[in-house]
Amino acid sequence: MRKLSVGLLILLTLLIGGPLYMWQFGGIDTRGDWRSADRTSAGLAPDPSDAQGAVVQVYSARAFNWRGIFAVHAWVATKPLGASEYTLHQVTGWGRPTLSSRSGAPDRAWFGSAPTLHATLCGSEAERAIERIDALLPDYPYRDRYRAWPGPNSNTFVAWLIREVPELSVALPSSAIGKDYLGGKVFAPTPSGTGAQLSLGGVLGAAVGLQEGLELNLAGLVLGIDPAALGIKLPGIGTLGLRQERQPQGECPPAAAG
Repeated sequence: MRKLSVGLLILLTLLIGGPLYMWQFGGIDTRGDWRSADRTSAGLAPDPSDAQGAVVQVYSARAFNWRGIFAVHAWVATKPLGASEYTLHQVTGWGRPTLSSRSGAPDRAWFGSAPTLHATLCGSEAERAIERIDALLPDYPYRDRYRAWPGPNSNTFVAWLIREVPELSVALPSSAIGKDYLGGKVFAPTPSGTGAQLSLGGVLGAAVGLQEGLELNLAGLVLGIDPAALGIKLPGIGTLGLRQERQPQGECPPAAAG
């Protein structure tokens, strides 16, 4: 019984320790005003005037206000061949349908939180991905539903899209609460397509994959191991590793002259 009590205490400490750390030391502005929050570009996206070819990018940033203590918000940006601007595809909770596709800077801060770039596709690979994305968007199954926890939310959408687009073999951060929401399904490939996961409504589950490593989902909070980073995954914080995650390059070669 004592060992069980100690184990539960350790588990609870791990589950709440990360969010408490982010609250105190994570730089999360829980009193910020969205109207005045930073929305400047981070310079992570190829300039359309330099990269005429197609581009697809996957981003995330800390969610706004207190939600950033626990989770990130994810989105996908696309730029077709020859286009002069990007289109941002993302889900938010303040409109219906929840899914929007609007032109804009793909690498803007998310209401005060700097974005992290997770993947960049260029050229013919991006063209194929954009064709699939454009065809899939009308079929997103939760266009009229939104729940910050446990989903469906912005991370549910991006995880769904990544699963459906083979070119996007991307592992979302473990702090992307909602990525494990599968609706009525219990089993599915991991978003990267390199493993498998079990999920009970996004509240309880587990995942294992070459890119995701090992993840245990408890009430939407993820504990796990990240072999690529030689580290562990903690709720709120994400991955703490000995090996720094390599930032994907935001450069795409210019299109060949006609």
